[in-house]
Amino acid sequence: MQKQALIIIDLQKEYATTGQLPLTGIEQAVDNAAQVLEAARAQGMPVFHIRHEFLDPDIPFFRPNTEAVEILEKVAPQGQEPVIVKNHVNAFRDTNLKQLLDEQDIKKLIIVGAMSHMCVDAAVRAAADFGYEVTVLHDACATLDLEFDGVKTPAPEVHAAMMAAFEFGYGQVISTQDYLNS
Repeated sequence: MQKQALIIIDLQKEYATTGQLPLTGIEQAVDNAAQVLEAARAQGMPVFHIRHEFLDPDIPFFRPNTEAVEILEKVAPQGQEPVIVKNHVNAFRDTNLKQLLDEQDIKKLIIVGAMSHMCVDAAVRAAADFGYEVTVLHDACATLDLEFDGVKTPAPEVHAAMMAAFEFGYGQVISTQDYLNS
C-alpha cells in the first residue's frame, strides 16, 4: 500500500462566515475536513496544513499577522503537524511541501480545503503533475460565486465544474463518507 498524507488547504478564518471572503458551504466543508483529520490522526497518517498569506499590501485579504489567516479551530494543527505558509495560489510553489512529502516517501494525497476553483485546483493539478496519486474529497471543499464578462456562476456550479475537471484528468473525486468507509 502506498504511503499517503492528508493535505488541508487554506481552511482559514478569512473564508468563514465572519471573514471577508465567506464561502458557500464552508461550515459543512470544515466539518467534513475535521472528520477526515480525526481519522488521519487515528491512523497515524501524516497531515500537512496549508495556510495562505498574501505579501502584497495592496491585496486586502489574507494579510500576515492578522486573525484572518488563522486556521479554523476545527481543523487546527496539533503536535508536530507542519503548517506550510504559502504566498501563491499553488501550495507547491516556493514552499517546501514537495520536499516534506518526498522525505516521507508519500505517494498518495488526500486533498480537502478552499477554494475549490483556486488553491485546491492548483494543488491538485501540481500534485498530479508531480506524479502523486490524488484523491479529492468533494464535500470537504468549498468555493464562492464567480462572475466573468457579465456571466454569473453560482458556487455549486463552480464547485461541480472543478470536481468534474479533477475527476476527468487529475485523480479520484469522492465524498467524505465514501472515503471514511473505504
